[in-house]
Order: sequence, then C-alpha cells, then structure tokens
Amino acid sequence: MSSYELNALEATMKKLFSVLVIFCWLTLPVHSQPGPEPQGPAAGRLETMKINFITRRLNLTPQEAQRFWPIYRFYAAEKRQANIVYRNNGNELERQETMLNIRKKYSVAFVAAISPGKINDFFKAENEFETTVILEWRRRQMQGRQF
Repeated sequence: MSSYELNALEATMKKLFSVLVIFCWLTLPVHSQPGPEPQGPAAGRLETMKINFITRRLNLTPQEAQRFWPIYRFYAAEKRQANIVYRNNGNELERQETMLNIRKKYSVAFVAAISPGKINDFFKAENEFETTVILEWRRRQMQGRQF
C-alpha cells in the first residue's frame, strides 16, 4: 500500500472510531430499557463503515457484492436479535451458542454468493472490525475523553 492509501485508511478508521464513540454514548440509556435496537444516523454510519471495511477486505466483485449483502442483512438482523435476548436474560453461554449457530447457518447461505475462502475471510474481517472498534472505544475511555 502506498503512503497515500495508508493515510486515507487511517483517516477513515479515525472517523469510524469517532462515530462509534458517539453511537455508544447515545445508546447507553437505551440498554437499560427493553425495546428495539436503536436506529439512527450514527448506527447507519457505523454499519456503512463496517460494510466498506468488509467489502475492501474481501475484495468483492460487484456481482459478489450484489449476492452477498442481502444475505448479510438477514445475518446481521439475527445477530442483533440474539444480542437483544442476551441483554434480557444475561446468559453468556446461550449467547455464544446462538452466535455460533447463526454463523454456521449463514456460512452455508453465503456459499451462494462468495467462495468458501472468502466466507472464512468474512468472519475474520468481521471479528477484526469489532475488536478494533472495542479497543478504540476502551482506549478513548482510558484517556478520559467525554462521550
């Protein structure tokens, strides 16, 4: 990667983390109340950044992307629902088992859109994105920034 591409990627990641921090701050009161997932501009921007990150990481062709993203939307909705259930009952083992079952189910569905190697890369990229976001959020908390 060229220096320009690295700088552009770094700027994009900084924006992503800023949006994530705002999103987390805005949704803290919602976590204590049962109800639907928050849907707002910040949530949409974070999801857009995730989609761009995964698209670049998987190097999806336009045809692959056209087949992949509709399946992904169902996958993401099931994951959100599993997290809502977890917030209500707090059973970590059940949450992990549910998430694994969702991944297994959709790994079969994703075969219709992308190669098995890209499916594995997708799960890795998704984990990397989530880990990076969490680490940045924690780093900013440690610095004592106001959200």
